[in-house]
Amino acid sequence: MADRQLSVSLHQAGPILLDVDFTCGPGDVLAIFGPSGSGKTTILRSIAGLHRPARGMVRAGVETWTDTSAGLFAPPYQRAVGFVFQEYALFPHLTAAGNVMTALGHRPRAERRARAEQLLAQVHLSSYADRRPAELSGGERQRVAVARALAREPAVLLMDEPFAAVDRDVRRRLQDEIDTLRRTIDIPLILVTHDFEDVVRLATHLLILEQGRAVACGTLAALTSRPDLPWVRTAVGLGSVFDASVGRSLASRGLVELVVGGATLLASDRTLTAGAAVRVRIPAREVILATRPPEGISLHNVLAGVVTDVHADPAFEHLMVQLAVGEIRLLAEVTRDAVTTLAIAPGMPIQALIKSVSINVVAHHAAAGFPHAALRGPRS
Repeated sequence: MADRQLSVSLHQAGPILLDVDFTCGPGDVLAIFGPSGSGKTTILRSIAGLHRPARGMVRAGVETWTDTSAGLFAPPYQRAVGFVFQEYALFPHLTAAGNVMTALGHRPRAERRARAEQLLAQVHLSSYADRRPAELSGGERQRVAVARALAREPAVLLMDEPFAAVDRDVRRRLQDEIDTLRRTIDIPLILVTHDFEDVVRLATHLLILEQGRAVACGTLAALTSRPDLPWVRTAVGLGSVFDASVGRSLASRGLVELVVGGATLLASDRTLTAGAAVRVRIPAREVILATRPPEGISLHNVLAGVVTDVHADPAFEHLMVQLAVGEIRLLAEVTRDAVTTLAIAPGMPIQALIKSVSINVVAHHAAAGFPHAALRGPRS
C-alpha cells in the first residue's frame, strides 16, 4: 500500500507554527482535530500546494510534491488532490454539472459532461445536474463539491470542515454518505474538523493538534483510550471509541448485544439488527469501578478487567484510570479518594460497571473500521 500512501512532514516557526509528521494509507480517514487557530487548514493547504512550508516533505505514493531540502515544490495543478472547502467554493453562475466539469480539464471535452453526470450520480444528485448552487440546499452543495473534488481523479481527498454549514440531521446523513463513498475510492482521506462527532463517526486515525504541534497521532481506538490528553479532556471529555458487531437483539427488553474483542456489552437499542457493524463510545465519566462484582443492581454491564494505567494531572480534580477488558481499553474518570480508598494501581484486577444507556452507539451504518488488533496496545 506504500505506493498509494500519503506521507507528510511539515515544520515552520511562523507565521503559523507547524510541527507535524504523519502518514495516511488508502482507505483510511485521518481526522485532524484541534482548536481554532491550531494550524489544521494550513496542513491541508500545504498538502494541496497552496502553502509552501519553511521545511517539509509531502509525498503521495511514488510522487513527491514537496521536498524543501531538494528545492522541490510542485504547483497545485500538478498535484492529484481533491479539495472540499468549508464554503464549498462553487461557481454560482455554473450548474452542478458545470461546476464538476471545471475539474475535468484532463479529459477530452466530449467526455466531460457524461463524466460529470456519473460523478453526480455517485453522490446521489443525478436529477440536480442542471441546477445552480443557489437552487441547492447546503447538503446538496456539499455533495457537488465532493463530486468536483473526485473529478480530478485524486491521489488524496482533503476535506476542510465539510459539514460546518449544515444542520445536525443533514450533517449525519452526509457523514454516512462520505463514509460509504470513501470505501469506493480507496485513497487517503484527510478530514479537518473541530467537531468530535465527525471524528467518532468517520475517522480510522486521529491527529490531535494544539498550537501547530502534533500532540498525538494514531488509530482512533488507541488515542481515545489514552488517559493523558488534556486538551481532548477539556474540549469533549475523554471516552473510549471502538468498533463492535451486533449480536442478539433483545427487543422485548429494549436491549441489544454488542460484541467486541471477546467482550459482550448490553446497550439500550431496539433498532439494530444482528450482524451489523457499529461504532460505540463509552464516556469515561460513565464507567464505575469496583473491586468485586456487585449484586442487586440495575445496570447490565459488569466487566472483569485489569488496571493498566492511573493518570493524575494537576490541572484536573479527578484521575483517569485505564483498564484492559479483553482486547479493548476503557477509561474511567474517578475521584482521588476512590483511587486511594480502593488502592487502585496498575496490574490490579478490577470490575467495570457500565449502564446500558451510557453506551453511545454513534454509527448505525457500516462503521469506518479499524482492526481489532489495534486495540491491544494502550498507546499509539
